[in-house]
Amino acid sequence: MKSAVEKRNTYFDNAATSFPKPPEVAAEMTRYLNEVGGSYGRSAHARTVAVSRAVEETRSFLAARIGVTQAAHLFFTHNATHAINLVLKGFPFTHKRVLVSALEHNAVMRPLMRLAAERGLTVATLPSLPDGTVAVERIGEALNEAADLVIVNHESNVNGVLQPLAEIKRRIGAVPLLVDAAQSAGSTPLALEEAGIDMAAFTGHKGLFGPTGTGALYLKEPDRIAPLIEGGTGSNSESFEMPGFLPDKFEAGTPNIAGIFGLRAALLHPPAVRHAAADLCALLDAMERVEGLRVFRAADRERQGELFSFTSDRMDCAAFGRRLHDEFGIETRVGLHCAPAAHRHMGTFPDGTVRIALSPYHDRDDIAYLRDAVKKVQGR
Repeated sequence: MKSAVEKRNTYFDNAATSFPKPPEVAAEMTRYLNEVGGSYGRSAHARTVAVSRAVEETRSFLAARIGVTQAAHLFFTHNATHAINLVLKGFPFTHKRVLVSALEHNAVMRPLMRLAAERGLTVATLPSLPDGTVAVERIGEALNEAADLVIVNHESNVNGVLQPLAEIKRRIGAVPLLVDAAQSAGSTPLALEEAGIDMAAFTGHKGLFGPTGTGALYLKEPDRIAPLIEGGTGSNSESFEMPGFLPDKFEAGTPNIAGIFGLRAALLHPPAVRHAAADLCALLDAMERVEGLRVFRAADRERQGELFSFTSDRMDCAAFGRRLHDEFGIETRVGLHCAPAAHRHMGTFPDGTVRIALSPYHDRDDIAYLRDAVKKVQGR
């Protein structure tokens, strides 16, 4: 049990943004703003040299975290959405056909739908199991027609399903694979080069515990993609053309240096994990035993991330979430979670679900408090 001085962690909305952040994150951002100063790659004085070194160290640290040896193939973005748009708006579509998983976020679906309207792109869904896991043995069915690109949400932000990326890549062969790793980066081990992943989008403010406004894009073959934004880079300033070398090709404009300092601190100071995988499994089991609750999770516990959703037969998700907050101080996310495609697949559209997203900061007492609160709101 927690001591009188320990505060219960009732924040279960970590799939939206992680909280709290390691204290070093704010400290490093403040240090940059108040002490370090300087720009990135724009001058040669000591401040700028220090900043440029810190930015490149962050790039290397992040590359190591995601299993990439060529850090120069990792480019800073504002978030995963920015990274995904960079790929989709700069991809040389030939067949004008894209395959997606059943659990894609609007960060993928909205730009794809715009491309469908403006360029005649066709979007098809990969064969999937009831929980949204890609049915890898049936991928060939979707490849009967030529496809330019396959996009897979590594960890669903609705039910926490972790997709078998390496197997998917093996099955699709030479077709490029873009991975949306917004939810999984930092919370699930990634080995992108080992799995043969072609492209991957990340955000810094979720499982990596960095600040908002930070993210990155990995490109195995950077020459394949055209830049989304053109502008100043501090290099080749005599030319109106964007530099063709890396990372300048994809990093026009001054980056979010304060945010990158914070991300660097997060990568160097990850929080200790206070609960085990068995604690999450026990929570799922307990909630599935509550009469009138329907839990949405991975069918295979080995493919379960640190989040899941549920619905109640007694009240809609908005009312359930409100009672958890007002009566127990528990913060969740309710509704469609910017992923209507996933909810359509699971049969929870248009009402959505109550989403629970754990973080390393939650311990067994926090999880037990959540479990008991859900039972009380459900009246069981």
